[in-house]
Amino acid sequence: MRLYLASTSPARLSVLRGAGIEPVCFSPEVDEDAEVAAREAELGRALTAPELTEYLGRLKAEDVVRRHGDEIDGLVLGGDSMFLLDGEILGKPHLPEVALERSKQHRGRTGVLHSGHWLIDHTGGSVRGARGAVDTARVTLAADLSDDELAAYVATGEPLELAGGFAIDGLAGAFIERIEGAPSCVIGLSLPALRRLVVGLGHPYPSLWTPSRS
Repeated sequence: MRLYLASTSPARLSVLRGAGIEPVCFSPEVDEDAEVAAREAELGRALTAPELTEYLGRLKAEDVVRRHGDEIDGLVLGGDSMFLLDGEILGKPHLPEVALERSKQHRGRTGVLHSGHWLIDHTGGSVRGARGAVDTARVTLAADLSDDELAAYVATGEPLELAGGFAIDGLAGAFIERIEGAPSCVIGLSLPALRRLVVGLGHPYPSLWTPSRS
């Protein structure tokens, strides 16, 4: 079974490869702000963070199916992640000063990472079903981190394009004191959630493994 990833995220690709899955990657083209605004207007309320991650994952997967359906025979996965501290969504910091301020805010405290997923069954070249899931993990940053350590991390540039501004699978791994939940969820793609979605669509999860891992 071939998995198609509606993402160009190196972190998500790394998670899948580490789990024995070699996906075909497509770059989704979604105007996230406009789509979310339209959805919230339709509902008459703001989407919660978990709802947002699953909805954005769905939009990405559906966009890839719509534009590349002729090339797809397998399962299409879209995903999105959001990090919250004190209930506030902290997206990609982009700027060093923002990343540094957020890391100081997170120091010694626990944030929540929501990872949303949408999986479309496009086996045989047509849509046969779809399912969504959100997984959540709690991430605690060490309390004894010095300002110099945080500044050195930000200076590497690693956290600038990461939701929450840290990477447990990268240089910040030594800064994470505790994780409650699936570690892969914190990286941006929950493998347990993916397995449940695959099984829920009627396929054996091991069918995704590349031959060398099966």
